[in-house]
Amino acid sequence: MSEPIHIAVDTKFIGKQRKAQQDVFVFSYTVSITNLSETPMTLKSRYWLITNGDGEKVEVSGDGVVGEQPTIAPNQTYQYTSASVMKTEVGNMQGHYTFELENEQTYQANIPIFRLATPHALH
Repeated sequence: MSEPIHIAVDTKFIGKQRKAQQDVFVFSYTVSITNLSETPMTLKSRYWLITNGDGEKVEVSGDGVVGEQPTIAPNQTYQYTSASVMKTEVGNMQGHYTFELENEQTYQANIPIFRLATPHALH
């Protein structure tokens, strides 16, 4: 069986800010989640592993995304935008979403690793 969920991520560097005597780098990411199955799926929770350029790792988990637990109908796409703050110019994110199907079964969809980088940080 092919994967019932397709996940695509688009990232954007927002800018550099000064916080607590240190520069931090702000990135936005827009996630598009497409339900390729024949049944509605409700996004119940998320898990992120965020790794900065120094190798520091932060884990984030919680209910839904951006305060919502959307139900995605078959052949429909749900899209949201969120942000991440890093101490380095380059880092990456990966993780998974947990979905609940109509029959109360759950499905875990892996979020492919994606890079957050300031312009010209990578050659």
